[in-house]
Amino acid sequence: MKNLTIARRYAKALLLIGKEDGQAETYRDELDQISGLIQKEPELEQAICNPLYDVEGRRKVLKAIINKLNPTKIMSSYLLLLFDKGRIGFLNNISEFYKKLADELKGIARASLVSATELSSETIEKIRSALSKRTGKEVILEVEQDPELIGGIVTRIGDLVLDGSVKTQLLNMRESLKRGESV
Repeated sequence: MKNLTIARRYAKALLLIGKEDGQAETYRDELDQISGLIQKEPELEQAICNPLYDVEGRRKVLKAIINKLNPTKIMSSYLLLLFDKGRIGFLNNISEFYKKLADELKGIARASLVSATELSSETIEKIRSALSKRTGKEVILEVEQDPELIGGIVTRIGDLVLDGSVKTQLLNMRESLKRGESV
């Protein structure tokens, strides 16, 4: 839990800088790119984060990545600050928090929609529109299929789960019958 608090604090700090200089989206892309690269290459992550290696050697590896990717000056300084403070290992968590905070700043909510069958684009748009009205934000919908739902849909937006699947209704019915309630 402490790690998430640290990641949130560093993400907020970068977002404040991004709000001031109008580069919040640029920082989001750069942070995502660098975090993705390090996460994709375990050897690279070890070379930067493993305390068994020499500090100067690890710093050189990070600087080489920075030089290769050529991010903004703020992002370069930010990454070196994370390294110097011993927080570079939290880069992935910081990136995830930053994305959420940047979405909030822009008034965007991300949601997932899981359906048992393929939905038409009109249906998906109606659901997206209804979620936008409910949240008061622009909703970006990620659509998936899961035949195990039997029928219906399950939508997740933040902590809110709207479960209209047949599978869940059947499970609820079974639990009611076990308790002796009438359905």
